[in-house]
Amino acid sequence: MQFSQFMPRFSANISMLFTESAFPDRFDAAANAGFRGVEFQFPYAFDKAELADRAQRAGLEVVLFNLPPGDWEKGDRGMACLPARMSEFRDSVGHAIEYAEALGCRRLNMLSGVVGGTERRVPPERLRETFVSNLRYAAGELGRHGMALMIEPISTRAIPGFYLKYTAQALALIDEAAAGNAFVQYDMFHMQVMEGDLARTIEANLPRIGHMQFADNPGRHEPGTGEINYPFLFEHIDRLGYAGWLGAEYLPSGDTIASLAWLRPWIECQAGMMAATHATATS
Repeated sequence: MQFSQFMPRFSANISMLFTESAFPDRFDAAANAGFRGVEFQFPYAFDKAELADRAQRAGLEVVLFNLPPGDWEKGDRGMACLPARMSEFRDSVGHAIEYAEALGCRRLNMLSGVVGGTERRVPPERLRETFVSNLRYAAGELGRHGMALMIEPISTRAIPGFYLKYTAQALALIDEAAAGNAFVQYDMFHMQVMEGDLARTIEANLPRIGHMQFADNPGRHEPGTGEINYPFLFEHIDRLGYAGWLGAEYLPSGDTIASLAWLRPWIECQAGMMAATHATATS
């Protein structure tokens, strides 16, 4: 395998990986497995200072997490498109920024929400207007803190009724909001379900993709368990010069460590490049 000077960086989503350990202990587990970045869904049940300390001691960058989703236990999957929740959504942005500042995280993901129940009676143009307004607001607040906002299309197989579900839809909403620090969070698992054509979509929209995530399909397990050709895609993304993070957001089919066979070639290549660089510098 030949890799470019950019070589994508892989982050572990510790909401889904290393669940053999308590959440705060997953930072060390990820670092010991070779990751240099972590992401997670929601940190708000934990003390932000403790999480920041665990990440720092493990030598990890906190790459990404989501804005508060509303009441997850009651079925909320974000609030950004829901007109009745605008005030709650905007309060949640400030709460997320507090955590991001403490954790040194520069990217936050805004979940669009589910159009279900009484929301089905809301006119589509009102849902779009609400989403764009909230996108513009959140991007502006994050921008004041030097942060970028992600919006993520999610498959309706994973979350029935999810408002944001296509790449082109996400790009159009960002354009309408005119938010220069807003980007697509491109999850290859979700987009394989909804669109396919992953390699060409990534190549065509790379400057507007702020973060990527992956899992195989079907099953949402580790690369190599389904239909997606991840060795090809990872090399393709590398050749394109993508300098961001690739988030391993999958459900391990067994033990987390055993599921990481896909990562080893990249760790070995990185070690080889570092050794070559050191040898050149000391020669």
